[in-house]
Amino acid sequence: MHNRPMASQTTFKANLLLLTVASIWGLSFVAQKAGMEHVGPLTFNGARALLGTLTLVPLLLLRRTRARIEPRKLAVQGLFLGWVLFGGSALMQVGIQYTTAGKAGFITGLYVVLVPVFGMMLGRAASRNVWFGVVCAIAGLYLLSVSDGIRPGRGDLLVLGGAVFWAMHMLLIDRFVRETDTVILSFAQFAVCTVLSWLAALMFETIRWQEIREAWITITYAGVMTIGVALTLQAYAQREAHPSHAAIILCLEGAIAALAGWLILGEILSQRMLAGCALIVAGMLASQWSTIRQIKRKRERNS
Repeated sequence: MHNRPMASQTTFKANLLLLTVASIWGLSFVAQKAGMEHVGPLTFNGARALLGTLTLVPLLLLRRTRARIEPRKLAVQGLFLGWVLFGGSALMQVGIQYTTAGKAGFITGLYVVLVPVFGMMLGRAASRNVWFGVVCAIAGLYLLSVSDGIRPGRGDLLVLGGAVFWAMHMLLIDRFVRETDTVILSFAQFAVCTVLSWLAALMFETIRWQEIREAWITITYAGVMTIGVALTLQAYAQREAHPSHAAIILCLEGAIAALAGWLILGEILSQRMLAGCALIVAGMLASQWSTIRQIKRKRERNS
């Protein structure tokens, strides 16, 4: 009985940290959109990924676990994850030039629905909640992205392609983290993503140092805050947060992106788009409901 106030306080702090994470990620869409006023999308990603990689160096030095590492396996996993991370970030960054930060935030969040769908393709059973979530997400995407005719905008399709890569990334992470040190794996994938982003920028864009300097605020935010700070806070908070709370709070990322786009960039979401956003959030939560209940029951048995 005496532990309940302490447990409630711990849960509240964890939820507050998760809200901070969702806010950082939501605001990152505004930073990415604003950064395109100065540099190309691939140059932005290269600089962002480099900063993100560097922010992981202190975690490498301070990590508590010293898991056994197989260099060859780590190299293969880092290459796989780095390629997928590069694909997702490149599609999203190029796509965000042609859509709003708010729409990009909601569409990117569809990876939450795509993860269990792709898992089903790999032989994992999908519940009715997942299919309900898919229907809601598709309906929401239509309302959010299609204004005239039946074709969504080019930017929306590119960002949706990025969401496919994020879903693949989550499935790969789920498999690889069981086999190696997670901090080193994160460092490896971001290092690979950095190299690929700069190579792509050299091939398709003109890199100018002055333009990078002009975009340094948005690049720093997108690199340091979303990678170094947000990922660290998420890992810490989700050890203590209630799973249903975590799912709901992190789904606020798209809403925060839309709000920030409205306040900072002057973007406007129509009533039709807002209805689409609501359906997408409903689809995200529905697709994860079975997992949330399973985790909850497991925690109750262990407590």
